[in-house]
Amino acid sequence: MKVLKYILIVLVSIVALIMIIALFVPKDVVYEKSITINAPIDVVWDNVNSLGDMDAWSPWNDKDPNMKKTSSGVDGTVGAMQSWESDVDGVGTGSQTISKLDPPLYIETELKFYDPYESEAVGYVKLEEKSENKIIATWGFKSEMPYPFNIMSLFMNMDDMMGDDWNKGLSRLKYISEI
Repeated sequence: MKVLKYILIVLVSIVALIMIIALFVPKDVVYEKSITINAPIDVVWDNVNSLGDMDAWSPWNDKDPNMKKTSSGVDGTVGAMQSWESDVDGVGTGSQTISKLDPPLYIETELKFYDPYESEAVGYVKLEEKSENKIIATWGFKSEMPYPFNIMSLFMNMDDMMGDDWNKGLSRLKYISEI
């Protein structure tokens, strides 16, 4: 019986320690990647300024070319929404709504994921003109991990999880902007 008591004390102590550590771990999650595009800013903007344009270089279309998509609103304006449904792992079900536009520098979208798990994020593409035909395009997202799950961020490598998809999408954006 004493052994069980000690095991229980150790388990409770471990859980308590994890919960205390999680109090000090940031809840914010930010991930972004950038690429240099050799094209005028207006050309690059034309490839990111609407949900349909972003869909043209999205890496997730490769994961499920048969996903069901629906759109509402006037694409390229605040409030336009695109929803998707897929049974393929890594794609799931969700929606993306344009929430902010600052032409030709910035587009922001609200992302809602329903399946395989519920979460929300803010996606964005920022364009920075370095010279007339040299644009830095930055694609990213911001989200928040709720307590105590935020402790998982200590063990996650976002680049391992998302880097390939982000690189593929940005490479496609570069290609279609430079042709």
